[in-house]
Amino acid sequence: MAQLMENDVFKAFTTYAAIVTLKMILMGPVTVYFRLTRGSFTNEEDVARKPEEEKKKLLRSHPDVERAQRCHHNDLENIIPFFFIGLLYALSGPELSSALLHFRIFTAARIFHSFAYILALPQPSRGLSYLLGMLVTFSMAYNLLSKVFFL
Repeated sequence: MAQLMENDVFKAFTTYAAIVTLKMILMGPVTVYFRLTRGSFTNEEDVARKPEEEKKKLLRSHPDVERAQRCHHNDLENIIPFFFIGLLYALSGPELSSALLHFRIFTAARIFHSFAYILALPQPSRGLSYLLGMLVTFSMAYNLLSKVFFL
């Protein structure tokens, strides 16, 4: 592991993987914020201490809570593949400049995607940021497979 941490490409991957992981983790508190400020809960135990009449009002969905949850779900669908492909790509020995370009574009695209999702920015902003992140992952996969393809 110590030897890997001397590799600049691996260090870059570790840095950007940590950034997008923290961004993904922060979607949990964003969802909680919307639940609390919009009074939207889905579990009985979350409102157990409230009077019956208030429970009925609080046990409901809210568009802002659902939006935050969809954003978090989208992160899971995109960041987890980035980890696996990105790690293998980093270990395949790419040029540092190419690796940094891939990692930085993916990270920026995911951060922008979250802002576009939560703030409901007009399309195609969210769609383009999603597509850009996906293209980066596919580019890393292509570069990886073109180096190590073995059947």
